[in-house]
Amino acid sequence: MTDPNTLTLVLLALFGLAGGIGITALGPGGVLPTIGLFALTGLGPAEVAGTAIVTHIATGALATAAYTRSGQLREPATRRTALILAGTAVIGTPLGVLINTMVSKGAFGLVLGACAALVAVLVWYRERHGDGDDNGAARHPAAPWIAVLGFAVAAASGIVGIGGPMLTVPLLVAAGVPMLESLAAAQAQSVVIASIGTLGYVAHGAVDWRLAALVGVPEIAGVLIGWKIARALPTRTLKYALVAALLAVAPYLALHG
Repeated sequence: MTDPNTLTLVLLALFGLAGGIGITALGPGGVLPTIGLFALTGLGPAEVAGTAIVTHIATGALATAAYTRSGQLREPATRRTALILAGTAVIGTPLGVLINTMVSKGAFGLVLGACAALVAVLVWYRERHGDGDDNGAARHPAAPWIAVLGFAVAAASGIVGIGGPMLTVPLLVAAGVPMLESLAAAQAQSVVIASIGTLGYVAHGAVDWRLAALVGVPEIAGVLIGWKIARALPTRTLKYALVAALLAVAPYLALHG
């Protein structure tokens, strides 16, 4: 890979910042650093996923601490959901890393584009049908359903280098879990996915630590901003902006591959 120019470095940092905001404000934000690295650098699929997933260790830990502080992860039902999601990530994430090492750049672009489009549809669906009710303990799905969801999301996250909330949050909300509780449970899952995924990609020599720092530091700042947005402000405009951006970029990602 040639050294990126100044504009590329700035754009990558902005992708990181926007991704961090999306992680804690909406859930679907972790895909943005992956999109930036894939679209703006010459990294291969493994390097894109490995470099992106490294950044989610710190963002996931910080977001988990934030939602513990604000009380969502102290709720028994939310904590149970988070533990199941995290447990299944131990199995699903290595499978995703293994699959990534066997896909071409073209296939990786198609998968990433499909993920972007899927997330856009899930966010739109969630906005149209509501963010869940206030009775969180009564609306958390049964353990087997959560386990299947956690495994599938972890495998997908390992393939494309995301933390998990971008898929887990919309799916939990669609199942009736309140927004903030979905965000909280998904952040705990993200720490496990990112940690195990990082170990896998480091073993394959597929992490660019310089770019991981460039994207990861603004992403951490974005996590704090997004957490405040999620707790204090209506996010409808931000949701629709994210939907439009993801739908616009999805075809490009598929063709770019």
